[in-house]
Amino acid sequence: MQNFPSLNTNSNTDTNLQSELSTLNLGPTHPATHGVFQNVLQMDGERIVSGVSTIGYIHRAFEKIAEHRPFYQITPLTDRLNYCSAPINNMGWHMTVEKLLKIQTPKRVDYLRVIIMELSRIADHIICNGVLGVDTGAFTGFLYMMEYREAIYEIYEEVCGSRLTTNVGRIGGFERNFNDIAFAKIKKFLVDFPKVLNEFESLFNRNRIFIDRTKGVAPVTAETALDYSWSGPILRATGVDYDVRAMNPYCSYEDFDFEVPVGTTGDVYDRFLVRNEEMKQSMRMIQQALDKIEKEDPTIFHADVPEFYLPPKEEVYNNMEALIYHFKIVMGEIETPVGEVYHSVEGTNGELGFYLVNDGGRSPYRLHFRRPSFINYSMYADMSRGMLLSDAIINMSSLNVIAGELDA
Repeated sequence: MQNFPSLNTNSNTDTNLQSELSTLNLGPTHPATHGVFQNVLQMDGERIVSGVSTIGYIHRAFEKIAEHRPFYQITPLTDRLNYCSAPINNMGWHMTVEKLLKIQTPKRVDYLRVIIMELSRIADHIICNGVLGVDTGAFTGFLYMMEYREAIYEIYEEVCGSRLTTNVGRIGGFERNFNDIAFAKIKKFLVDFPKVLNEFESLFNRNRIFIDRTKGVAPVTAETALDYSWSGPILRATGVDYDVRAMNPYCSYEDFDFEVPVGTTGDVYDRFLVRNEEMKQSMRMIQQALDKIEKEDPTIFHADVPEFYLPPKEEVYNNMEALIYHFKIVMGEIETPVGEVYHSVEGTNGELGFYLVNDGGRSPYRLHFRRPSFINYSMYADMSRGMLLSDAIINMSSLNVIAGELDA
C-alpha cells in the first residue's frame, strides 16, 4: 500500500548492523524541527533506518477547556492552533457556531472574510516556502518574502488591532468595519506582492541546487495520501484536486473564479510549486472580493443578530440594556439550540474542521478540532525510512507542521 523507501535489514548481518546503528533524537527542541516535537531515529550513518514520532510537548487541552467556556471565549483558543494563519481558525469557528444558530451572513461579510482568510493563506505559505529555501541553503528568498508577511500583519492591525493571535471577527461578522487605510493597504499589497513572488520563483523554480535537493524527495502516491487522510497543499501535490473551498463552498466561495493547483509526484518540489501557485490564486480571489464589495452596502459588516452579536461599546457604556446584552453574550447566558454540527474550512495545511455538540448550555457539550497538521504528520516516520537525514529535514519543512495545531 505504501510507496516509501526502506532499508533492507532482514539479512544474515542483522546483528552486526544493529550494533552499528546509532540513536538520534531529532527534537523536541532541535531548531530544524520548526516546533516542539520529537523523532527518535535509528541511524545507519546519515541514513534513517526507522523512527518513532513523539508529540504532545505543548498539548494545552483546548478541547477540554472549550467545554467550560462560552462560545465567544473559545475564539482565542483557535488563535493558537495554526498561529501562522490564525484568522482562518477564527472564522472557521465563527462559521461553525453560525451553522448551529442558523445565522445567514450578508454577502459583504462573506467577501470581507475571504479577503482576510486569503491574506492569511499567503502569509502562511510565505513562511513555509521561505523556510524550505533556508533549509536547502538559500536565505535570501526568506528575508525578501518576510517583508510582505509584515505587510499582511499591518493589514490585520488595521482590521482588528492584533498581528499574530488576531482574535479577528465575531459570530455574525466583524467587530468593526474595514477603514479606508485597511483597504488602501490591501490594494497596495496586491500591486507590490505579485512582482516579489515572481522574483522569488525565479530564484528557486529552475535553480539546479534547489531542484536537486527537493525533486524526487519524499514522493507520495495519491492512494497513500488518501489512506492517511491527507488534505491541503500536500495532498494536491500528489495530483488529487480536493479543496474544501471548491468541493464544499462556504463563505460565498462559489461566487469566485479560481483554480485548484495540483502536482503529479507528491514530492517536496511539487509541494513547493503548489503553494506558490496557491498564493497567486489567493491574490486573484482577493481582487475579486474587492470588486464585489464595491457593489454592496458599505455600512454592513455583520449580520442582524442582536442576541448573539456584541453591541457597540458606546452603547454598552451609556445604555443599560446594551450592557446587559453584552454581559449575557460574553458569559454565555443566551439560549442556544441543541444539536451537533460539523463545519470545515480550507486551512493553509488542509481541511480544518470543527465538530460541535451542543446540549443547550452556556458551553459546548463537546468540541473537536480536526487539525490538519496532526493528520498530515502521522506519516512522517514512515516516510523517513531509508532517507538521508538532510532530506528528512527538508521533507519536514515541506509538510509545514505547526506545533500548536499538532498538539492542541
